[in-house]
Amino acid sequence: MVYALLIAALLIGVPVAFAIVVALLYFMATGEPPYHMRIVATQMFGGLKSYPLLAIPLFILAGELMNESGITHRIIAFANILVGRFRAGLALVNIWASVIFAGLSGSAIADASALGRIFIPAMEKRGYPRDFSAALTAASSVIGPIIPPSIPVIIYALTVTGVSVPAMFLAGVVPGLLLALFLSAYVMVVAGHYAAGHETEQKEPGWRILLNAIIPLLMPVFVVGSILTGIVTPTEAASFAVAYALLIGLFVYREIKPGRLPGIFARAMRDAAVIMIIIAAVAAANWLLTYNRVPNMISEFVLFYVDAQWTFLLAVIVLFLFVGLFLEGIAAMLVLVPILHPIAVSLGIDPTHFGIIVIFNLMIGLITPPMGLCLFVVENIAEVGMARIIQRILPFFLVELAVLLLITFVPKTVTWLPDLFGF
Repeated sequence: MVYALLIAALLIGVPVAFAIVVALLYFMATGEPPYHMRIVATQMFGGLKSYPLLAIPLFILAGELMNESGITHRIIAFANILVGRFRAGLALVNIWASVIFAGLSGSAIADASALGRIFIPAMEKRGYPRDFSAALTAASSVIGPIIPPSIPVIIYALTVTGVSVPAMFLAGVVPGLLLALFLSAYVMVVAGHYAAGHETEQKEPGWRILLNAIIPLLMPVFVVGSILTGIVTPTEAASFAVAYALLIGLFVYREIKPGRLPGIFARAMRDAAVIMIIIAAVAAANWLLTYNRVPNMISEFVLFYVDAQWTFLLAVIVLFLFVGLFLEGIAAMLVLVPILHPIAVSLGIDPTHFGIIVIFNLMIGLITPPMGLCLFVVENIAEVGMARIIQRILPFFLVELAVLLLITFVPKTVTWLPDLFGF
C-alpha cells in the first residue's frame, strides 16, 4: 500500500520529496511501534544537520551570480577562438562553451537555459535546423554536472557515500572531456552540411577575447585548486566562489546592479530549497529502509546471484537509465546509492569510479523523455514541439551512452587523474 501511494502521488504530479513524505507519514500512522509520525520530522531535520551541506546553496548562488554577471558572451567568444574555425564550427562552439560553463555553474539546467537562449537562434540563422540546435544544446548541457565543481558530486560525496570530494572532482574531468570530444566528432560528421566554411564571426581581437575570458576561467581554477590542495573545505570554497562571482558582477563587469541582487538571491534560495527538501525526505526514507534491513537484504540477494563486476555495473547502468526516465537525478541518487554503493565496494569496484558512473548515468536522464528537465528547458526556448526535439535527441543519447559504456568498462578513464594526484 505504501509503494502504491508513492507511485500514485508521483503519477499525479506530486513533487518527489512530498510524495516520499506522504508515503512515509502513511506508513508511520498505520505501522506498529516503534514507528511514530514524529520520527519522519526528526529524521528529515537530522538529514540536513550537516555543515558540509552548506556548499550546495552556496554553489547554486555562485552559479546564479556568474550567470548574471555577463560572462556567457565572453565564454562563447573564447570557445569560438578554440573551435569556431572547424567544420560545423558553431555547433562545436555550443559544445565547448558548455565545457567552460561547466566549471562555473555545475548545473546542466543552468547551462541549457543560459546557452540555449543564445545558441538556438544563432545556429538557426547560420542554417542549422532549430530542433537540431535545441537537441545539441540539451545534450551538451549534460557536461555541466560532470566537470568540477559539480553540485551532484558534492551531494554524492557528502550525503550519500563519504567518498572524497577532491577525488570525485578530479575523476569527472576526463569523462566530461571525453563526452565533449565524442559529441564534437558526431556533429562534425553529421552537421557540417548545415553551414559550410567559417560560420562564426569574431568581431574583437583575439587578445582582447582571451583577456576577457581570464577572469571567469580563473574561478574554477581557484575553487577546485584550493579544495585539491587542502587549503579549504568544499563549503569554504563555495563561499569563496560566491564572493568572487559577486565582485566580478558588481565591480569588474558591472553588469549586476544592486537592485537585481534580491531576485538573484531569491532564485538561488528557491533552487537550493528544492534540493534540500529532497535530501531531507530521502534521509527519512533511508532511515526507515535501514531500520527494516532492506539494504542488507538487497545486498545479500544481489551478491548471491552476481559475482562479477561487469554484470553488476551493466545492471546498474540499465537500472539508472530506467529510473532516470521518471525520477529526478538527485532524488534517484539519494534513494538508490546508499543501497548500491556497499554492493559495489563488496565487489571490489573503486568507489570514485562507481560514483562517476552513477552521476554520468543520471545526467543522461536529463535528456531522456518523459521527465528530462533539459528537454523542457530547450523546448521552452526553441518552441518547436517536444516530439521533434525527442527525435533529434536520440542520436546524441546514443553517443552519450557510448561514452558511459567506455568509462564504465575502462576504469582508468575515471581513476587515472585522481591516482595521479594521490587520491
